[in-house]
Amino acid sequence: SQNERAWRTWFDHPAPEDTALPDGYEEKLDTFRKLLLIRSWCPDRTTAQARHYISESLGQQYAEGLVLDLDAMLTESDTRTPMVCLLSMGSDPTENIERLAKSKGAPCRPISMGQGQEVHARRLLANSMTDGGWLLLQNCHLGLDFLDELLETVTMATPESVHKSFRVWLTTDMHPRFPITFLQSSIKFTNEPPLVKAGLKRTFSGVSQDQLEISNLPEWKPLLYAVAFLHTTVQERRKFGPLGWNIPYEFNQADFTSSMQFVQNHLDDLDARRGVNWSCLRYMLGEVQYGGRVTDDLDKRLLNTFTRVWFSENTFSDKFCFYKGYSIPAKAKTVQDVLQHVEALPLVDSPEVRAHWTSNHDPSSHRGDPAASSLNLLLSAGVWAPPQRSSAEILSNCVSKVKGQLQKMGPLQPMNIFLRQEVDRMQRVISSDLNLPLSAGTIIMSEDLRDALDCMFDARIPRLWLRLSWPSATLGFWFSELLERNQQLSGWISTGRPNQFWLTGFFNPQGFLTAMRQETTRSNLSRGWALDTVTLSNDVTKMMREDVLAPPPEDVGGVYIYGLFLDGAGWDRRGAKLTEAPPKVTNMADSKRQPGGGMVVGLYSCPVYKKPRRTDLNFIFSLQLRSVQPVEHWTLRGAALLCDCK
Repeated sequence: SQNERAWRTWFDHPAPEDTALPDGYEEKLDTFRKLLLIRSWCPDRTTAQARHYISESLGQQYAEGLVLDLDAMLTESDTRTPMVCLLSMGSDPTENIERLAKSKGAPCRPISMGQGQEVHARRLLANSMTDGGWLLLQNCHLGLDFLDELLETVTMATPESVHKSFRVWLTTDMHPRFPITFLQSSIKFTNEPPLVKAGLKRTFSGVSQDQLEISNLPEWKPLLYAVAFLHTTVQERRKFGPLGWNIPYEFNQADFTSSMQFVQNHLDDLDARRGVNWSCLRYMLGEVQYGGRVTDDLDKRLLNTFTRVWFSENTFSDKFCFYKGYSIPAKAKTVQDVLQHVEALPLVDSPEVRAHWTSNHDPSSHRGDPAASSLNLLLSAGVWAPPQRSSAEILSNCVSKVKGQLQKMGPLQPMNIFLRQEVDRMQRVISSDLNLPLSAGTIIMSEDLRDALDCMFDARIPRLWLRLSWPSATLGFWFSELLERNQQLSGWISTGRPNQFWLTGFFNPQGFLTAMRQETTRSNLSRGWALDTVTLSNDVTKMMREDVLAPPPEDVGGVYIYGLFLDGAGWDRRGAKLTEAPPKVTNMADSKRQPGGGMVVGLYSCPVYKKPRRTDLNFIFSLQLRSVQPVEHWTLRGAALLCDCK
């Protein structure tokens, strides 16, 4: 507090973990205590400082990405030692194991475990032990009962009855009932989705020199590297939660292999005069090879944006780069040349290359949150006390004279029908079973009530409340939103329709927009308007909430709404357009920055969600926002509007 300017300078630094702490704390704090300081002030840099701590405590090799070497692990194993792969999203090693088996001349016998598969697994096990084959049991978490039998068969067999080349491989999701004795007797490994550098190294470690030279056309090697970079990027974005993909898809090595085969086939049939058919190439990558897994429309838009930006005639240009410093090795002739180019990439990728964010904010900052949340639960030391206002009081304020007021306002008007539905939902929330007097002994403790008391102790939202209401970060935020929602509905009923609406405060915002369309259509029936042909349009005004003294003019129609937060972008209020977010700011309700200059070049179709979790259930509609940058810039950023950022 006595040296705010110096601390502010340290805080605003893009990499504060690499900057000296003010006031002599650089010498006072060791690496671990500096990690605590970073976690408190700069949560987006927690992972970077944790890497420093691990490097200092254990060694630099533990802080760097490691490319899994199955060949070396095979040498370490023997016939009595199973090898267990703990699966993570997009990390299925089946293809790599089968390729290794082929190179060693051993038959590989994969089988996916599940109900009734034990009989087939026993037969394949017996055959493999006899002829030196490899048994690959996939998804063993679905067949845990067979694992004890498998371990006994493998370990109790005499050396003379087992071929020396026999091996057992397993893949499994983590499961609390997985036999501990099996884990203790096996080699465990995992193959997590990597950073860009490690991902490219892993991809090209599986590409042979023959595959690199399979085509003599000059387009082959640049396109192969571009597909590899796309493959690594779509995997890496999963780590950013909804900022990366709305739905975390399981992209894996098979996607890259099939894409590489398609590019090769396309170039084999290439007409030299016409060149690469970019429309076909983009469609196959964005809609079929990778897009075949994508089910969300906005995720499909993002994937197609990647293919449109990275796959064109510019890909063969010397100046082309995926991001500054991430270019295509145009002169590479061997796989080793490509790996040397990859080795020169940064060890830690900046957010720009991984998710097209600014370096001021790393959207992967949530990685440290689960550990911190667990600590918070362990250290909870008091009971959260809600405001001294009973649910009965809120309920009476909310429903008093509702029927009479709605009758006066016009019960069949679209907006009033919507209001009645919202009031009914609010009544169910407020009059939940938790209002019953436990202290009077009139009800018996149930599972729901026990969960409610435990959650309130930890300031979490009880499951019973969530089933009836809305998600929120903490119980305090939930209760505040309850009061604000009640205030909006009560004000609408008691004093009439408001001049502006808080969109977040509705259970069914889509219903609100539909009622507004119905109302506008009815008022324009004389002009031949029909509901099916009325579409939503929007304009972001320069007014603040206190400036709105009346609803929109009748000739304009519509409503004023407020309370939306920009996620992944900033807002230039004076210029009424999208702009870069200020340093270390993710969600913005309003930007005070000065206009950045430049002419508006397009409209970005910005999705609006109820909550930060971007799923179809939370999607409301899309707004058209003006932008100086190309629309693709905000698509790759994952820019969106949220009704609630908590």
